Amino acid sequence: QVQLVESGGGLVQPGGSLRLSCAASGIIFSSYRMGWYRQAPGKQRELVATINSGGTTNYADSVKGRFTISRDNAKNTVYLQMNTLKAEDTAVYYCNAWNFVMNYWGKGTLVTVSS
Repeated sequence: QVQLVESGGGLVQPGGSLRLSCAASGIIFSSYRMGWYRQAPGKQRELVATINSGGTTNYADSVKGRFTISRDNAKNTVYLQMNTLKAEDTAVYYCNAWNFVMNYWGKGTLVTVSS
């Protein structure tokens, strides 16, 4: 059974930082491209960042220079370090595991940026 379990969300003030984690089980983690997506209220789900099995990263323009995605294949975990958070970063953040055959999603963790 595949599970992607996100953690680390919460309430943070503008300009603050959070670190999201996603622990994966039931997949050969190192063979998947891992990603973070987000969905704000009333909006479609959008890409935040991805990291492939070789460590190559890709970011949405809106988070470049502020967010960093990383992975630890020994721990089957992907991280998203979010700095200089803005109100517009408020969303449910979803972990994603993708290869050419399968596509898995976590249940999401809520990030609220507000003073």
